[in-house]
Order: sequence, then C-alpha cells, then structure tokens
Amino acid sequence: MTTALITGATAGIGAAFARRLAADGHNLVLVARDTARLREQATELHDRHGIEAEVLTADLSAEAGITAVEQRLADRRHPVDLLVNNAGFGNKGRFLDVPMADELTMLKVHCEAVLRLTAAATESMRERGRGGVVNVASVAAFVPRGTYGASKAWVVQFTQGAARDLAGSGVRLMALCPGFVRTEFHQRAGMGTDNIPGWMWLDADKLVAAALADLAKGKSLSIPDPRYKALMGVVKLTPRSLLGGLTSRTGRKYGPK
Repeated sequence: MTTALITGATAGIGAAFARRLAADGHNLVLVARDTARLREQATELHDRHGIEAEVLTADLSAEAGITAVEQRLADRRHPVDLLVNNAGFGNKGRFLDVPMADELTMLKVHCEAVLRLTAAATESMRERGRGGVVNVASVAAFVPRGTYGASKAWVVQFTQGAARDLAGSGVRLMALCPGFVRTEFHQRAGMGTDNIPGWMWLDADKLVAAALADLAKGKSLSIPDPRYKALMGVVKLTPRSLLGGLTSRTGRKYGPK
C-alpha cells in the first residue's frame, strides 16, 4: 500500500484529500497542529477504510514543525508516495493593517514550508523513480491581491518550475488552484462570506476528485472547475491596471467584515 502525507489534514481541502485517499486504500500521515483532532480523524479513517493513519503534530509556522515533517518525508524505511502541501491561512486586513509578524508567518507557511517539504519529499521519490506532490495554491495566485495572492503565485511558479526540472524522473508535481471552497478558512481569518454568490462555492470532495484526476494526467497546474477556468481566462485578457482595481473592490466586498 502506498502512503500519502497531508498537511493541514484535519479540515477543509486537507480533510477531503484524507477521506478520498483513505477510501482509495492509501495509508496516511496526517499533519496538523491539533493533536486531539488528528487522533480522532486517524481513528475514523482507520475504522472506516482499514488503512493505517499516522499522526504527526506539527506547526508549520515554526522551525521545529517544518523540521519534523521534513524528517518524516526523508524516512527511507517508511516512504511517502504522495505529498499534499495543503496547510495555509488568510490574514484579515489590507496591507499595513496586518502586523508584519503575521505577514512573515504567512510566508513561512505558504512558501518556506512548501519549498522545504517538497524538496524533502521529491529527493527520496526521485531515488525510487516514482511519487507525486500536490501544492495547494489558489486562483488568487493570478490576481494582484496582497501577500496571500503573492504567496500563492509563488507556489504556482515554484511548482511548475520544479515539475519541469523533474520531468522524466517519475515524480509528478502539480499546483492546485481552487476558488472559494466551503471550509473553515474564512471563519478562521475572520472574513465574512455572506455576500459571495452561491455559484462561486466549490465542494471540497469534488475538488479533490478533479485534482487527483489532473495529477494522474500529468498536469502541473490544476484549476479544477469549469467556472473558475472561465474566470481565469477572462483574467488573462484583462489589463493589469484594471485588474488591480477590480480585485481590490472584490476583496472589500467579499473579504473581512
């Protein structure tokens, strides 16, 4: 049986990956900050699907947390075949309203942790000639929208560049760019969502199914919904100066209350 390691595994997209991969017969390494939730999730997935679910408590905004996950990914005796870098968060407020410490923490989680964990995973995967990495970004990567969008743009560029460098090695890398997904993300960030149109919301389980299908096809970028594919097509044709104003107004309308 293959093993998948998922960061941010206890809620939202991470939990959806855990459910789907467990149902498909993969053993899991579940990574998050809340040990109690991790253990509850591991027990449920084990009992329901008969897979082994390992718990690894780690805070990826801290050096010790990143190092702990790096060490697990580097363990050749218990190899990880699929890494899902899903851990992430949003900050409430515009630039200069958000404390610099919070901005730097976001970069630590979204960029440094993704870089280091991807490197730790793909090094051993390349030795075995197989493996995959899904780095969860966002459609925010394609619009000028503060530190969050900038960090997700970095995830997309990094992942696609690494995918090219590892082409032919048997290791696949893909950046996953969802839109609005019904998770705990906005609630944790203190962001209001009442004004977001219903058609813009995605289901986490359907999102994961589409993402895994794209990974199997060898795609390095996945925008797993026709609605958002169309929106991103419009974004590509919109002048950057106009796009900046539109995304700023959209952020004030759909963002923190």
